[in-house]
Amino acid sequence: MKKYEFLGQMYTLVECDKNCFRKEQVDEKITDYFLPFDYIFGDYAYDKLRLKGFYKESDKNVKPYNNIAYLNTYKKEYCAYGANTFLLKKEN
Repeated sequence: MKKYEFLGQMYTLVECDKNCFRKEQVDEKITDYFLPFDYIFGDYAYDKLRLKGFYKESDKNVKPYNNIAYLNTYKKEYCAYGANTFLLKKEN
């Protein structure tokens, strides 16, 4: 598993479809908004990268829509069919 730094925080790439992860593209999209999240999920729809933050189930800020347990449902309901995706996990 490869590690990457974004905004001074280390992340591990834990899932990646078809080697789609591009650090440069994440660098362009990521903002301070994502720093509190335990996971950053990325999907490519029509060659555009979208990012979404998720919390681990035990986090005090977790809601049903940003619980990492919801990730598979999110992929089915909000990602384009066959979209390439990746998942980054924050290192503590």
